[in-house]
Amino acid sequence: MFKRTMGAAAVAVLTMAPVLHAQGAAKDPVTDGRPLSEWIADLKADAPQTRNAAAYEISGLGPAGAPAVSALIVALDDPNPTVRFPVTVALAEIGPAAAEAVPRLKKMMDEEINDEIAASAKRAVRRIKPEALADQ
Repeated sequence: MFKRTMGAAAVAVLTMAPVLHAQGAAKDPVTDGRPLSEWIADLKADAPQTRNAAAYEISGLGPAGAPAVSALIVALDDPNPTVRFPVTVALAEIGPAAAEAVPRLKKMMDEEINDEIAASAKRAVRRIKPEALADQ
């Protein structure tokens, strides 16, 4: 009887482990073994490759990356296009929670000299707040 009870308890713990981990991750989501707060910090790193990787990792979190929106908006002004592009992708993946980025993204649509980044900014606005493109 004891073995059967302990076996059932072990199965319950193992079954609930991913759920409990996901609940803990809601506070500071983890991607590639690092919390979102570390990826946000990497958006200000010296190396553009690090900033690029951070933006892509944040984009992989989708809506859970919403706490990074303010830092991503700042990163839209990165001097390196290999950083600006994944930042627009990250904002698009975050979706409606990135609404505060829409004015800056719309400005990028008009002023960005890199056509791919301008198009990505437009795609981001379409995913975040489609009605903002009604006049376009």
